[in-house]
Amino acid sequence: MEAKTKVIVGLGSCGIAAGASKTFNKLKELQHEGLADFELAKTSCIGMCFKEPLVEVQDASGSVIYGDMTEDKVAEVILNHLKGITDREKAVQSDYFTGTEHEYTDGQVKIALRNCGYMDPEIIGEAEQHEAYRAIRKIFEKNMSQQDVIKEVLDSGLRGRGGGGFPTGLKWKFAFQSESAEKYIICNADEGDPGAFMDRSLLEGDPHAVLEGMMIGGYAIGAQTGVIYCRAEYPLAIKRLNIAIGQAKEKGYLGHNAMGREGFHFDIYVKEGAGAFVCGEETALIGSIEGQRGMPRKRPPFPAVSGLWKKPTNINNVETWANIPWIINKGATAYAAYGTEKSKGTKVFALTGKIKNGGLVEVPMGITINDIIFKLGGGIQKDKKFKAVQLGGPSGGCIPAELGHTPVDYDSVTATGAIMGSGGMVVMDETTCMIDLAKFFLHFTQEESCGKCTFCRIGTKRMLEILERITDGHGKPEDIETLETLAYQIKDNSLCGLGQTAPNPVLTTLRYFRHEYEAHIFDKKCPAKVCKPLLTYTIDPEKCTGCMVCGKKCPTNAIDGARKEVHFIRTEACIRCGECYTVCRFDAVMVE
Repeated sequence: MEAKTKVIVGLGSCGIAAGASKTFNKLKELQHEGLADFELAKTSCIGMCFKEPLVEVQDASGSVIYGDMTEDKVAEVILNHLKGITDREKAVQSDYFTGTEHEYTDGQVKIALRNCGYMDPEIIGEAEQHEAYRAIRKIFEKNMSQQDVIKEVLDSGLRGRGGGGFPTGLKWKFAFQSESAEKYIICNADEGDPGAFMDRSLLEGDPHAVLEGMMIGGYAIGAQTGVIYCRAEYPLAIKRLNIAIGQAKEKGYLGHNAMGREGFHFDIYVKEGAGAFVCGEETALIGSIEGQRGMPRKRPPFPAVSGLWKKPTNINNVETWANIPWIINKGATAYAAYGTEKSKGTKVFALTGKIKNGGLVEVPMGITINDIIFKLGGGIQKDKKFKAVQLGGPSGGCIPAELGHTPVDYDSVTATGAIMGSGGMVVMDETTCMIDLAKFFLHFTQEESCGKCTFCRIGTKRMLEILERITDGHGKPEDIETLETLAYQIKDNSLCGLGQTAPNPVLTTLRYFRHEYEAHIFDKKCPAKVCKPLLTYTIDPEKCTGCMVCGKKCPTNAIDGARKEVHFIRTEACIRCGECYTVCRFDAVMVE
């Protein structure tokens, strides 16, 4: 009997935000009304967020993924497909024919994201079909000792994907060597970087991979309890995590004598965080779990010695945990075959900003920034000029276009003044003012500072005030030197990573875009034409037709001129709203 055609709707947060729930309901209507015969299923995000809602159709001939499948389009496309008519223009990936395979998939190697988009994350049976809990079973069947597991992770070269890049196996080894009858495993899912959504998508798409990774880590260090610290702003991720935990307990994978292994007791629960960025720092995270205000603690002792409830604790982020089962199943050598000498494996990045193909990609370490942006990301929106990329979020830095050949690995990225971070990659074009961007990130970290350190609490505030003064047109020649002095004082004297890295966006923009600071301060001009107080609007007399549209739209009546006569703008009355520039059909309004 020929298998029924299967239609799968991507219902991750990105898809739902784009209208995928309505698309799913429309497909349900087709079934209920008897207009089409197919099996309807759900999955999560497959990475191509720029084409959401996404609908995949699988049949005997293969599969095809259709993009932009809003409720008003999906019925026609699916009904035609069932008749054998494939809409090539709407297909973003297909086994049926050549020419539509999107470059977004080229060059990717999916290890952490291996199951995302290929199963229903709320059905454990589908996860098991994709090798869920096979790695932990392998450990017990082969009688691998705790040291054997730790060695396998060490040999793989996996480094923490949360930003620090510390060798994962070494961190496990420290926790294993700490003597205590009570130990803890923590998954840091407090993803707070603007523009970052790697961990959220992983939790929504393959929660069982994270649970299994934590189980393996728990066995390796001798922990009995795992805690997933996830920000409450991720309700779908939390929902699917709790479903997965419940299913794993029913199957006997979690709990007393977990996996049927006598003496292996391991359980996991979710702790919702209130969204404080500083709680991404491990000691602040631990304090929050314990019911205290999330503030960093002095180290040593490190969590591997004294962590949650003062017991030995191992903390890794979502992506790190998701890699662990693959490493155990495939072997350390297979994982280490990807990447560079000091940065093994793959890395997940969230592409956002002025890029055509925004979404998730997973690539081998060592790929260049340009390859990610122009081959996978499709280049810059509206084919504008690539200017820079912010890597590492508020704690990272701006890497200019001329360094686009930089390999994406820990050492190379650090050499630019940025950091790898958790994987947020915000792309900027020629219309981005780098001072305005630095101000945005510094405002974020200043707001998120816990206030414990004087240098972080007050120093970032002083830096932000200087940046605001510069973009308002009141910058002083000594401001550049003051910014640099404050930046290094904050880096050297802050207790945790938030304060130590908060000045990075300012330092890297000063390093690579000092001319923009100088233009703002000395010429009172914003080269990107973003900072309103520094803009001047004028009308080109040779292009003005006297249509009067700009004058009618001006909210302050700052534009004078009779019909069919050349108009002019009274600068003293202009509030620089840009309305005249927007409505002019003859490109007569100029901005300087």
